[in-house]
Amino acid sequence: MCGIIGVSALPDAGRLTYLGLYALQHRGQESAGIVTVDAEGRPHNFRGMGLVGDIFSERELRDLPGDVAVGHTRYSTTGSSVLANAQPCVANYRGGPLALAHNGNLTNAALLKRELVEQGAIFQSSSDSEVIVHLIARTTAPDPEGQIRAALSRVEGAYSLVITIGRTLYAAVDARGFRPLVLGRLGDGVIVASETCALDLVGATLIRELQPGEFVRIANGVVKTLAPLPQKPVSRCVFELVYFARPDSTIFGESVDRVRRELGRQLALEHPAPGADVVFSVPDSSNAMALGFAEQSGLKLEHGLIRNHYVGRTFINPTQALRVAKVRIKFNPVREVIAGRSVAVVDDSLVRGTTSKGLVQMIRTAGAREVHFRFASPPIIGPCHYGIDTPTREELIASTHSADEIRDFLGVDSLGYLSLEGMLRAAGTRNRFCHACFSGEYPIPEDSPESLARHPSPFAATPS
Repeated sequence: MCGIIGVSALPDAGRLTYLGLYALQHRGQESAGIVTVDAEGRPHNFRGMGLVGDIFSERELRDLPGDVAVGHTRYSTTGSSVLANAQPCVANYRGGPLALAHNGNLTNAALLKRELVEQGAIFQSSSDSEVIVHLIARTTAPDPEGQIRAALSRVEGAYSLVITIGRTLYAAVDARGFRPLVLGRLGDGVIVASETCALDLVGATLIRELQPGEFVRIANGVVKTLAPLPQKPVSRCVFELVYFARPDSTIFGESVDRVRRELGRQLALEHPAPGADVVFSVPDSSNAMALGFAEQSGLKLEHGLIRNHYVGRTFINPTQALRVAKVRIKFNPVREVIAGRSVAVVDDSLVRGTTSKGLVQMIRTAGAREVHFRFASPPIIGPCHYGIDTPTREELIASTHSADEIRDFLGVDSLGYLSLEGMLRAAGTRNRFCHACFSGEYPIPEDSPESLARHPSPFAATPS
């Protein structure tokens, strides 16, 4: 999962991109980068490991002149977290300097990379995004629009893209529409970003969200909608609404906050916590869910866990050791709220179980009489092949353990998951969703050639 942003026809585009990446920091904390293009068409590039605020100082921003820019903040779904895989990808191209930022995962990247290497291509990274750059470079299409379109016709999986070729900005969303991408206006310029919260931070006004298969060209602040990519069944990622997106964003035409409150209400209807004295969230992504649970159940909403906001999101840390260590650093119980009480704890999802187990131990130590854990999504039983960090079934506790076994492992008095039907009801009716990680129903069949990309290969590509 990554955050991407593109800027066209705005002075000091590098600084605007920097601010936008701040708003998208929750989508990736391993690396970030910005490429700008100046009035003479010269690219300027800086990438680094870590958080946006730590990578870019005043000096770096001063060295990023231009009114066109693309930016990226990354966490990898598999593979190494190294500077070589930081984006945007940059290349010297026949149509002018090319920069590409990608959010998603190409399911056939390993197959394509093997083919390209056999044809003589030399890769600088293990990122699947670089496959797109090579495909663009090798096409015989006569213009950049045709070159990008030809490249995208070869790839399968999830991608939201911002690409500059020369001083022209392009944006595209795969035909299934797995990942969000929104279009906004600021003065005479245009901004494309993963979420509306990035537009809000820089003062841009939302024009609209790019639809599945949409492909646009942006030059000198003018947006031109190009012929769409070949149609496929729409499969918006429901986990974007459950966890990844910020609650102040609107994606897939839905208010993330509204959806999360409704998830909490549905959860309270399906799995109330009789006898509980209070309800509280595991902050921050489940705050609105706990609010909805409290509204529906009548339980008093409290702040039972306090989050240290100087610590990143534990789910998107690349190693298990880091996730475990950050639980104690990230959360602390409020003993006055918890001691002697029966508490209902609402979280967005259960992936590996280690974070939740640590939280339950904290809550018990703080004096809770009973702990009732509620999850505002169904059990995660399968890996995501489209850009979320659930690469193997072995890591998913619900894929190998029953609800009763998970209850005992967590050490709680009761456990409740929201049903698939309840989750989709809360997500709204305007979209068709991918819920493969919850249901095992993959938009791209697991036994298709594209799915082979998840198996290790000498030419394996690291998802973006």
